[in-house]
Amino acid sequence: MTILPLIFTSGLASGINAYAVVLLLGLLGRFAGAESVPHALERTDVLIAAAVLFAVEAVADKIPYVDSVWDVVHTVIRPIAGATVGVLIASNDPGSLSEVAAGAMGGTTALVSHLVKASLRMAVNTSPEPASNIVVSMAEDLSVAGLVTLAIFHPWLAASIAAVVLAVGLLLVWLAISKIRAFRARRRERKAARAAAGAYAGQPGA
Repeated sequence: MTILPLIFTSGLASGINAYAVVLLLGLLGRFAGAESVPHALERTDVLIAAAVLFAVEAVADKIPYVDSVWDVVHTVIRPIAGATVGVLIASNDPGSLSEVAAGAMGGTTALVSHLVKASLRMAVNTSPEPASNIVVSMAEDLSVAGLVTLAIFHPWLAASIAAVVLAVGLLLVWLAISKIRAFRARRRERKAARAAAGAYAGQPGA
């Protein structure tokens, strides 16, 4: 069942950049003869809309803090896009997987990968210089392009790589959260120590 890895990979990629996924799938289906791509994604109006929105995101995603606002707005859009692409892929291959299951898989995978992306980008925004945002954004765009293209021609390999990428992303988020909690705990301890020292200094005869 080759559509399973394609739905999983496209869902993960949609959580990172949904417009790039739609644009790439449409172009591969229209010009590379990829039979697994739904015809709805090959339409000219869909390709134009995806290209325009991709261009907007390409700019917004590289500006510190603007990227985080963009991510908040797309917390709903990316999972819906992942679910829609999953449904279209399933409908393009009747009998292989129910459209409900395909939509659930695509949407859930997109939501998880989106939350990972948004969390990591918030951590990147703590850097005082903008170069890191640009580098990370370009790396995300290239990874989406590579995964989606690979998923068309080697779906299981692409899904395996996507699973590793998702696992690494979840691990990085966990590490970032752990470091933030440790930093906050140390700050509370320092404040408590300063307060105790101030109270001691204010006592008579101290």
